[in-house]
Amino acid sequence: MHPRGAENEGSAMIDLHTHSTCSDGTDSPFALVKKALSTGVTTLGLTDHDSIAGWTEAITAVAPQIELALGAEISCLTPDGISVHMLGLLFDGEHKEIQQMLEDSRDTRIPRMRKMIELLRADGINITIEDVQRTTPLGATLGRPHLADALVANGVVKSRDEAFVDLLHNESKYYVTHAAPTPEDAISMIRRAGGVAVIAHPFASRRGEILDSSTFAGMVAAGLNGIEVAHRDQSPDEQRALIAIATELNLAITGASDYHGTGKLNSMAENTTHPAQWEALEAQADARRVIRK
Repeated sequence: MHPRGAENEGSAMIDLHTHSTCSDGTDSPFALVKKALSTGVTTLGLTDHDSIAGWTEAITAVAPQIELALGAEISCLTPDGISVHMLGLLFDGEHKEIQQMLEDSRDTRIPRMRKMIELLRADGINITIEDVQRTTPLGATLGRPHLADALVANGVVKSRDEAFVDLLHNESKYYVTHAAPTPEDAISMIRRAGGVAVIAHPFASRRGEILDSSTFAGMVAAGLNGIEVAHRDQSPDEQRALIAIATELNLAITGASDYHGTGKLNSMAENTTHPAQWEALEAQADARRVIRK
């Protein structure tokens, strides 16, 4: 992994974790690819939450200077209720079982949103489901960032970041989980669909409760391919611990921006993946699915 500006092999700049308006980003899939191109990214991972709806549009923006690693960020829950995000990359988008898993996850987000709104309103906070729907792009995977945007629009908070810090973080009284596969189930599904599985920001203590290092063994047994290490929500000590785990378990080490457009502070390619790590990761998919022009 390399932070932005660090020496890399040749001119490669690999950002494997970004979001578009098909989940909770603010750039359309087309604009996202063009933004990556203008930033100097040479390999871009499109990983919308529980959705592959942006794939077709993103492909239309591919140019000779950039290649596309299509995927999704799958929402998971451990048996003891810890939220985990699993990046699936390079899987077959026509695979029926993974399509169903993604659809099921999206469907559970609507009752979850209604419950969170109910909790907020019980404390006198001005918000309705209609407010959230107005801030959610058509076809987007509904999530807390859209609730945050509605709170901003209603003058409750000044920004998405303030909404998450004050009201919507994982330990908040207003936070509600939703039905989701276990990390192991998601990994198994990604692998059956021919892709590779990378756990996103697993030690991000700045987001709330995190995984214990002992939980990686089960994920490796399920087929885990890599760990996202370089991420702004993981401290240097957390990143060093993850490098040690990845090295011990022979997992690829990645870094990424988790870019959401103007919805978060994250800058495109503020963290990137070393080309050798990406080469090793891509080789573990069952087919060459990187989109090139």
